[in-house]
Amino acid sequence: MPLGPAQWQKVLAGDRLAPAYLLAGEELLVLEAADALRAQARRLGYGERVVLDAGQHFDWDELARSAAGLSLFATQRLIDLRLPGGRPGTEGAKAIAEFCAAPPPDTSLLVTATEWSSKHEGAWTKKLDEAGVMVVFNAPRPNEWSAWIGARLATRGLAATPDAVALLAERVEGNLLAAAQEIDKLAVLVGAASGRDAPPRIDATQMEQLVADSARYDAFKLTDAAFAGEGGRALHILAGLRAEGEELIGLMGWLVNQLQLALRLANARDLAAQARAERLWPAREQLFRKALRRAPREHWQACLARAARIDRIAKGREQGDAWLEAERLIAAIAEPRAAQALA
Repeated sequence: MPLGPAQWQKVLAGDRLAPAYLLAGEELLVLEAADALRAQARRLGYGERVVLDAGQHFDWDELARSAAGLSLFATQRLIDLRLPGGRPGTEGAKAIAEFCAAPPPDTSLLVTATEWSSKHEGAWTKKLDEAGVMVVFNAPRPNEWSAWIGARLATRGLAATPDAVALLAERVEGNLLAAAQEIDKLAVLVGAASGRDAPPRIDATQMEQLVADSARYDAFKLTDAAFAGEGGRALHILAGLRAEGEELIGLMGWLVNQLQLALRLANARDLAAQARAERLWPAREQLFRKALRRAPREHWQACLARAARIDRIAKGREQGDAWLEAERLIAAIAEPRAAQALA
């Protein structure tokens, strides 16, 4: 029977890995759970990881070959199978079921699916559940939001009063990724303001001030909206920054920084490992994952080149309308199909 998120925490605390895992459901929660399992595998001595992306034309014999092959670097291996659509098809279901029927020694299979409903379940999920662990991560229900936010704050070393939690819950309006991003920003803001290892408990008044600061039209909001694909909102933020008299040079510095980060992630052979090296919170890793799915590496190179030109225009080293060019760049980041605006 599939486990819930609370039971999942107990599973992670174990001193050995199960033969197989299926982590399915809400993308942010699945990615974070998979990262936690990989970290646990490393702690338990799983020194080798085989990554299999089971896309439309995936050769399912690759799973059997990976399971049967001898490890070159370690005695314990984790097979990391990504199942984007949540449906392995007839061939894939058979391959997973066969693995679970006779799991090889010192090998654990991790299957992640970020699209999921009860319709995705079948004989293969039952086989996997019998052999290992299946966890379905659903977004919090409306009556669960306050508890989820409180628990999420605690993972970042923060505490808040019930009124403050309710205020934040109202602010994010049921958007899981937005909630995670706001809490990550609170960790930075409160930690910087307190200057102590243990930040104070946030009350409603402080939360309102912090949320108001976070809600301002700032460079962080601008880049978050652009990389999230929210072109209209990003352009609205840019217009607000201009109206407030913000200097474009400072904004471009941060935008160039984020585009360079996107390009490093796009160039990485292992995006998750690169994200860890960049010290990205899981919520920001997901933000960039979604952005990188919308365009190839060359697009981000073009955006970075355009950003450098805008910086030169803003500094008076090249002719042009810097704000107009910035609008075009933001539109292209948010929607790569609008990349002709870079011309």
